[in-house]
Amino acid sequence: MAVTNHFLEGKKIIVVGGGIAGCTFVAALHKLWNPDLALPNIIVLERNPRDARHHNYSISLHGDSANGGLVALRQLGLLDETLRHSIFGLRSGQFKMWDSNWNELMSTQPQPWGNLPTGSMRIQRRNLERILVGEAERQNAAFHWGVECTGTERLDNGKIRVAVEDETGAKDSHECDFLVVADGAQSNLRAALRPHDDLRYAGAVQIGGKAEFPHGIPKPIEDNWGLMLSGKGVCCYFSAVDKGTVVWALSQQRPEPDTRTSMSTPDRFVTLKEEALRLGNMFSEPFRTIVESTNPSSAFVTAAMEKEPFRHDDPNLERTVFIGDANHAVSPFAGNGANLALKDGWDLAENICYQSSLDNAVAAYDNLGFARAAEAIKSSHQKIDFAHCTSVKDSLLRAGLATGRWFMWMRGM
Repeated sequence: MAVTNHFLEGKKIIVVGGGIAGCTFVAALHKLWNPDLALPNIIVLERNPRDARHHNYSISLHGDSANGGLVALRQLGLLDETLRHSIFGLRSGQFKMWDSNWNELMSTQPQPWGNLPTGSMRIQRRNLERILVGEAERQNAAFHWGVECTGTERLDNGKIRVAVEDETGAKDSHECDFLVVADGAQSNLRAALRPHDDLRYAGAVQIGGKAEFPHGIPKPIEDNWGLMLSGKGVCCYFSAVDKGTVVWALSQQRPEPDTRTSMSTPDRFVTLKEEALRLGNMFSEPFRTIVESTNPSSAFVTAAMEKEPFRHDDPNLERTVFIGDANHAVSPFAGNGANLALKDGWDLAENICYQSSLDNAVAAYDNLGFARAAEAIKSSHQKIDFAHCTSVKDSLLRAGLATGRWFMWMRGM
């Protein structure tokens, strides 16, 4: 029986962004593609040089629902490799919540969905990206590193021309039949195609860094991660990166975002430490030790930013789809960005392979991705209000701890 032609058979796809969402899409498309049809030619354009991807922090991957990132990794055939890089292993490490004296208020380990081996895990982001890039490259996707995409143009023949600039300033362009934009929260192409769809301030500012402990991370965060509540409008998040490094982030709700940039110079680092110790003066040891052990080069001040998802029903977006943070950026309080990126990449590829037209595929992807991202952003607002409450007792009651509903939305941080 003859195989029906596919609308992207033998066509050219450009993926802007070689991070989690972009590489997941490439790997998933190759895995799901009908082997009797000619594969599309895929080019990945990544703004960063290959050796400059320094994402040395940990992220949560969820496996307690069909929307978890671990589900997508299992579908890709990459779950076992990913689990080997779990920071805490499969049966250890829980999300915990402590009061200012490190008394445990909550501890949760989500139940696995289906037959997954774990309901959650933490992994260094750079390890996850390395796994996904490797899989995309094994599928013969051509990566162009250190190339920034500056704009697009729709041609009379229906193709899309993508303007690029390399590290030397040399300009070039590529043409494609389908464009997948996965260039992150600060997306150049979103700014060009949707100039009024900007990031917005989510209402909280974090200061922090990476504390280094050559002889081991202090208890109780050596094999757990979580949130320390003050009941006075300040909270602090802790998570190990490896056996000797822990990221901490002290946060406070503020009416305006903090615009400070680099905090790694000696004087700015001293200022940051003093600010952290002043704001977190109610937190017992090892809070002070963690702050004092921070590597100056890792110090940061960041405002929680976000962006609502959008659908692709705008005629100007014909044959162009935004996935991951380029479509819907979530703040650190969502704890869900990597999971959204993994599922976006898989869902878009799956619908491209199985729908009868590109329009149908994009519409089906929108139905899944839009609702998923909107719920994550809504949940992050609840987390911000909860974490910075001025009464621990009231915040626990308001979050519904007595019924356990809090488990499902708080543990992702």
